[in-house]
Amino acid sequence: MSEIKNLKPECVWRNFYALTRVPRPSGHLEKVQQFLLDFAKEAGVEAFKDAGGNIVMRKAATPDMENRKGVILQAHMDMVPQKSKDSKHNFETDPIETYIDGDWVKAKGTTLGSDDGIGVAAIMAVMENKTMKHGPVEALITADEETGMYGANDLPEGELNGDILLNLDSETWGKFVIGSAGGIDITATLEYKEAETDPTDAAVKVTLKGLRGGHSGLEIHEGRANANKLMARFVREAISEYSARLAEWNGGNMRNAIPFECETVLTLPKDNVEPLKEDIEDWKHLFEAEYKGIEKDILFFAEDVETPKKEVPTEIQDNLLDAIYACHNGVLRMIPSFPSVVETSSNLAIINIGGGKAKVKILARSSSESMKKYIAATLESCFSMAGMKIEMSGSYSGWDPNPDSEILKLLEKHYRELFNEEAVEQVDHAGLECSVILGKYPNLDVVSLGPTLRSPHTTNERCYIPTVAPFWELLKKTLEDVPEKK
Repeated sequence: MSEIKNLKPECVWRNFYALTRVPRPSGHLEKVQQFLLDFAKEAGVEAFKDAGGNIVMRKAATPDMENRKGVILQAHMDMVPQKSKDSKHNFETDPIETYIDGDWVKAKGTTLGSDDGIGVAAIMAVMENKTMKHGPVEALITADEETGMYGANDLPEGELNGDILLNLDSETWGKFVIGSAGGIDITATLEYKEAETDPTDAAVKVTLKGLRGGHSGLEIHEGRANANKLMARFVREAISEYSARLAEWNGGNMRNAIPFECETVLTLPKDNVEPLKEDIEDWKHLFEAEYKGIEKDILFFAEDVETPKKEVPTEIQDNLLDAIYACHNGVLRMIPSFPSVVETSSNLAIINIGGGKAKVKILARSSSESMKKYIAATLESCFSMAGMKIEMSGSYSGWDPNPDSEILKLLEKHYRELFNEEAVEQVDHAGLECSVILGKYPNLDVVSLGPTLRSPHTTNERCYIPTVAPFWELLKKTLEDVPEKK
């Protein structure tokens, strides 16, 4: 595991390795918060935890750089806790087991945490560096970005002093993000009185897994399968063709991750069990054909389980299934002026049904405020017709691009000089904390950048080693050349 400490630049990889030893799943950040405060004390820089649970560090300008604009380096401390089915990893207590696979750093059976641990590691490298020239530098390491940008939303106004914000949470090297989508969480809930199961019925657990999953912003346009949507198609046929009844449904576990597995428990007449199992194989082949070239490891099967005493009443079952079936999932529209970039989408992320309760969680995104309201209302209408209570939460606005940004031009200049090629300006569909921070500090000049990461929020998350060194060189060069205050 410690072999990643030997990668270059050592200052970044050593700090990233240290972060992998500290449990930091969203919602459980006490250990990493203390780790960062202890690090700052050792590095000799001012640091504190603010009212939002964010860690703020401040490093004074080096001699003769006091008149430069202040730079805020920003990343988030939490990571998405996804693991493979056979992993025994406990995200609240266990370190991440990393390894090198060719040009990539990966984790064994879990998410890697390079989103956004690699950004935090770079900030730590700046804070501890004793030879780099720079103006006033602040670090803003936010809490619980992955579950709703809570740290950024609770960031106190007047706390930061900088003029420039460099967000280090971008995931494609050579692309500078200058705008991003806003988002909103839609949660639909329902309580119901369970029905008695026919004591002569049998029960099967139907499992769909092996899908790629992925980031519901960065990878929503790739057409990856959503386990909840595929399962809805099969359950609908099981009810109509095999007299099945729904007892339980559990699919997805992260609001911003495309669900890659789903399990349902169905009751049905004993004579229909074998025909249903045979039908499942046909559905598996159908899904493989529909997603050829996208999904290659689909597993779909049924196994006998003990018949539950209770199940979902028929009317409630049908209403819930209709809503899940009808719910929009995936890309809704591209940006008219940037037709290669997704404007509006939704991700049917989590479904839990059973024990007299049903809960559905969806993350909708849009770089258009009016279209965000539209997609949210569409989803609300869909689940309201099923008699569910709808709650909207965690809304954040999009980040409008500023192609005339001074710090953007400086980054592009240094990128060209250092690497002899042009960088790309990009608007992301993934939500970034920049939009929330800009709401509190509207005069900041903002750009997001970072090394290349792939498949964040999945157990295939990986960081492309050859991009970390140039990312560090560009960051150093830019800090050394920040413009003077006017």
